[in-house]
Amino acid sequence: MQPDPKPLALAILDDETVVSRVKQGEVALFEIVMRRYNQRLYRIIRSILGSDPDVEDVLQEAYLKAYGHLGQFEGRSSFATWLTKIAVHEATARARRGRRFQTSEVTMGDEERGVVELRSELPDPEQNAAQHELRHLIEEAVDHLPDSFREVFVMREIEQMNQAETAQCLGLKEETVKTRLHRARGHIERHLLQRAGQGIRTAYAFGDSRCTRIVTIVLQEIAGGRSRDS
Repeated sequence: MQPDPKPLALAILDDETVVSRVKQGEVALFEIVMRRYNQRLYRIIRSILGSDPDVEDVLQEAYLKAYGHLGQFEGRSSFATWLTKIAVHEATARARRGRRFQTSEVTMGDEERGVVELRSELPDPEQNAAQHELRHLIEEAVDHLPDSFREVFVMREIEQMNQAETAQCLGLKEETVKTRLHRARGHIERHLLQRAGQGIRTAYAFGDSRCTRIVTIVLQEIAGGRSRDS
């Protein structure tokens, strides 16, 4: 049996054509732009929020908001830019709400605060393993620093000593400490990027299963008339 050429033909449609057809009632075609931009939007939202559960939720909200406002897309910028701006707006709004929530936690009673702190201290094997690997990479990077840079870095960044104290301990001028710290950071950054190698291009990967899940949820929301109209 020959493969159905229709999905391929639809996939090569440009964004504006897809959007135009979605506006005309071909709602299922919205899946094309979702699959096309899932990776980009996920990474951008992830860079703002840093929390996986929130990222997927905001990604869904962004798509629903975009669908609900397709009539406002006038083509003054590319659809990709328009969609990205919506995602950034949604992520920024969520981040602000998160910061307000964190601030409100300060007013909790001791008993309630104790429960929250206890929960946060529960061991997470996966997180522990990641932190161990990260610590190892950082220690390796620090070990590769030239001696004069390493001692400044350890004092300033690891021991959190101030610039004046570090300069006094090492018999250096404060400006020298500042310069060496800057160069040490550059050395460490390059070392970590080199160790990461090509793997860095796979950061924040948005796999097929997650892509399909987001597409399915958003299309179900749209079919149920739950697009974000405001």
